[in-house]
Amino acid sequence: MAATRESRVRHTRDDVLAMALRLLRECGLPELSMRALARELDVQPSALYWHFASKQLLLAGVAEEILSPMNALDENADAAAVATVFRDAMLSVTDGAEVVVSTVALGLGADRAFERLRDALIREHHEFDRATSIATTLLHYCIGHTSHEQQRAQALRLGVELEDSPIMANKDSFLDGLHRILHSPQSSA
Repeated sequence: MAATRESRVRHTRDDVLAMALRLLRECGLPELSMRALARELDVQPSALYWHFASKQLLLAGVAEEILSPMNALDENADAAAVATVFRDAMLSVTDGAEVVVSTVALGLGADRAFERLRDALIREHHEFDRATSIATTLLHYCIGHTSHEQQRAQALRLGVELEDSPIMANKDSFLDGLHRILHSPQSSA
């Protein structure tokens, strides 16, 4: 016998985020709709708005969850370590970079990643304005590179034959680019 609406368990914000992350991992961002999420939670779509006023705010919450591994970073981690954990966190979820970039673009989150990058650069003897500029560059580099990696991986999963390209997007190319940004003459303290 189906449960009545009154007897259903009420879902918490964390329940909604956990289900959104599950759907994102399994299906990707195109399939993560408020309707699909409500269907998986066995609620009306309007019930989700109790926790999130819009899909963009839901995605901001999802971005925070995606980037939660950054919270475990040592407070004294260098900028390269912070950037690497940032990339790895986005790669851990299908379309993670796309979720994070939409959140950053709309000013709804991912501030912790930026702050960790900037703070690491300050510890590495960059003055505040310079650290802010380099951290912004690193944030965009990490998101763009990870997005490229995820899009190519998705295409391969779908059976798309990809042309060889001199523009590589893998861990080695990420680390090489990261080294070039951090050790360019413009990045010197």
